[in-house]
Amino acid sequence: MKPSTHQTPVIAVLCGGDSAEREVSLVSGREVAKALVSEGFTVEWHDLPGRSLPAKLDPSRQVVFPALHGGWGEDGGVQGALEDGNFSYAGCGPGASRLCMDKVDTKRVLQAAGVAVLPQLVFSHEQPPKIAEVIAALGEAVIVKPVAEGSSVGLRRADQAAELPAAFAKLEPGRWMAEPYVRGREVSVGILHGQALGLVEIKPKGGVYDFKHKYTAGMTDYIYPAAVPEALAATVRTAAEIAFAACGCRDFARIDFMLPAVGGAVILEINTLPGLTPTSLLPKSASCNGYTFASLARALIEPALQRFAAKRVAA
Repeated sequence: MKPSTHQTPVIAVLCGGDSAEREVSLVSGREVAKALVSEGFTVEWHDLPGRSLPAKLDPSRQVVFPALHGGWGEDGGVQGALEDGNFSYAGCGPGASRLCMDKVDTKRVLQAAGVAVLPQLVFSHEQPPKIAEVIAALGEAVIVKPVAEGSSVGLRRADQAAELPAAFAKLEPGRWMAEPYVRGREVSVGILHGQALGLVEIKPKGGVYDFKHKYTAGMTDYIYPAAVPEALAATVRTAAEIAFAACGCRDFARIDFMLPAVGGAVILEINTLPGLTPTSLLPKSASCNGYTFASLARALIEPALQRFAAKRVAA
């Protein structure tokens, strides 16, 4: 049964923002808004130009869906602002958002929870590590990426020693990290209400799964559900659920893994506000469990609606 607009709040979808993922966020916001309208909700769509909430948002009549990727949308900033305004909103709270945006801090928490992660070198753009140090710690094949960006923004790969200087040259300002490049299969799994969804295998054509391969139609093949032995798939799902809980996440997230040719599964990162575009991974993962895009959008907002209703009862 579709919701009555007289019984449910208006859904305010926030997107855009000022991060490197602005254009992706706009697409996610439009897709979520359309899906929620198709489910019978009344929706307001807001393109944020910067790092502040729309002036006319009202916590007594609106529930917020923050479809903001990167920057203020995922580092706990918008979540903190929503908490301060007493809004009910979808997704993780400020603490989990801030933690998972920082890949280094996330690894510390995951290691403490017994989840496998990759070794790393962390450095600033001004002082990248010496090539000999990189090889000694990680080997010749490495991935270089920002500590706190999503959508594979800034990701670089070196396959051998001769390519390492270019991978560490002309870095954008900020904190960076290097990890060993693991040869194997890359998979992603969505988490919905604490439960792991289906595995999606990611197979970029002729390269690493960078921003271009992620958001250009036809440049990456996706297999879902992934053709992974059930024992290994179960290991991935369990690790994803442990990671979600250990990082204090709520409602939903997407967790990316590498499956080395030898060994189990290694977590790459946790995305607390995953993309919801036509090429995004969370909808593919959810489709393995029977969700359409529209029914997924409804499931994503439902916990926030419950929190909104609980506040009204308490008042």
